[in-house]
Amino acid sequence: MLNTLTIWNFALLEQVQIDFDKGLNILTGETGAGKSILIDALGAMLGNRLSTDFIRTGADWLRVEAIFSLDNQPRVIDYLNENAIDTTEGELIITRQITSNGRGTILVNGCHTTVAVLKKLGTLLVDIHGQNENLALLNASNQYKLVDGSDDRINVALRAYQQAFKSFKDKEHQLAEKEKSSADNEQKLEMLKWQVQEIEAAQLQENEDEELEREIKKLSNAEKISNYIGEACRNLYGGSNGIGVVSALEEVVENLRDLSRFDDSLDNATDTIKEACIQIKEAAYEVRDYGDELEFNPQLLDKLQSRMDIIDKLRKKYGATIEDIMAFKEKAQQQLNDIENYDDDIAALKQEIEKAREEATACADRLTELRKQAGDRLSMAIEEHLHELGMPDARLEIAINEAEDLGSLGADELEILFSANPGQDMRPIQKVASGGELSRIALSIKAVTAFRDDSPASMIFDEIDTGIGGRTAQMVAERIAMVAADKQVLCITHLPQIACMADVHLYINKQVVNGMTSTSVRALTEGERVNEIARMASGVDVSAASLDNAREMLANAGVKKQQYSRKLG
Repeated sequence: MLNTLTIWNFALLEQVQIDFDKGLNILTGETGAGKSILIDALGAMLGNRLSTDFIRTGADWLRVEAIFSLDNQPRVIDYLNENAIDTTEGELIITRQITSNGRGTILVNGCHTTVAVLKKLGTLLVDIHGQNENLALLNASNQYKLVDGSDDRINVALRAYQQAFKSFKDKEHQLAEKEKSSADNEQKLEMLKWQVQEIEAAQLQENEDEELEREIKKLSNAEKISNYIGEACRNLYGGSNGIGVVSALEEVVENLRDLSRFDDSLDNATDTIKEACIQIKEAAYEVRDYGDELEFNPQLLDKLQSRMDIIDKLRKKYGATIEDIMAFKEKAQQQLNDIENYDDDIAALKQEIEKAREEATACADRLTELRKQAGDRLSMAIEEHLHELGMPDARLEIAINEAEDLGSLGADELEILFSANPGQDMRPIQKVASGGELSRIALSIKAVTAFRDDSPASMIFDEIDTGIGGRTAQMVAERIAMVAADKQVLCITHLPQIACMADVHLYINKQVVNGMTSTSVRALTEGERVNEIARMASGVDVSAASLDNAREMLANAGVKKQQYSRKLG
């Protein structure tokens, strides 16, 4: 709900703060006082175009600030959270400013944002009823929203249908891809067979390449290894050059053992050296056995290198490791199976498509039936309001017709048929409804749908009273009051019938001070309301009779508003 609108240097408005309340907020004033400027300023808060032309004469900038309550507005909160805008304070502050050099800024709860974000946010905050919005009623998608939004069961059925429809279209896409790829299947089949056969012929073993690389490296360096082993054995066991490490350690152990007969202080050292000697002797045996088994076999080396060449050839084609090569083979085998089973797969996929179509069609039939029921209910309710809005012979039907095929919204086509006069066939509203008739149709729709929880909390009725009067004006006033029983409504009007329905009556006054024109806005007291209603009804000269008439109008309006409140309660 809109709580406060503050405006600085906007056209005739130098500085104005307007406090709104729930229910019907009426704005009245003499012609040219600046009522439409307020709507322009509020429109800037909702993402409408803002140019330097709006800056008040003599000023360098303009600013508009609106404060909205976020109570019971989950869709607004979700959208703000999606855009990383804080909502913890429970209110929304939108500030928009433009300077004379054309530089503009938009702040939403202190966060800089874009016009696109503001425009989307505006659609969630306020529903504007005006000429452009009447024309939007002619849009097919908006007509679907009207019907689908009137019954929660339709939304459930629509989600189920769209899920089934997506499954159906996905399978159709799979079939198209398979049929598209069938042209080169023959050539691909031969290549895959050759690749699988080449890999299978190699009879690869897990980690075989790593083992081969170790063996080839060993055999290729057999002479160097032999030299290293020989030198190690000489150092361990001794030779022509002197005593070896093993013999030297054994001699050290013997000497220390003999020493212990005279002094046991080195017994621990003796045991440590003895243990080291045993371990070195075991290592020496292992080195000696390795040397005894070492054999240079040129034939084995050639065999291993030939095997490695086969593996290297495969690694260059199919992967860096044997594991990669085997994975490539598994994938190729699967593709081979798919191609060889192509006809069977196509037949099975066609059966799946037919089953998916049947499921989607069943969901579509359910959706169509619910839409027909909702269309009938809405048609009757809207038509009843049209009769009371000065169109006693009007007929309106929301027709749900069978479509040629399944679509994203179902298997039906929706159109709103209308006839304003007896003897005229009902035809689509975009072909027969005038601007005034569209306005009344739109108002009737809003009177029927205002109670919906997901609709914006605030509504603006702009130029709703253009070209009407008398009984019709009274009926329009009652419809607006009916909407305001559930929503916050802002309405600029010239008609006393509408103004007397106000919960908050704001008066817009234009004055000239020191050669400068400025506009002010203030809430009227009960007594001032009587005078304003009388002025609107009778003109400039307010008589005692016109004041009595104004009081009677206000009293009757109060009774009507209580009736609407009881109906909603």
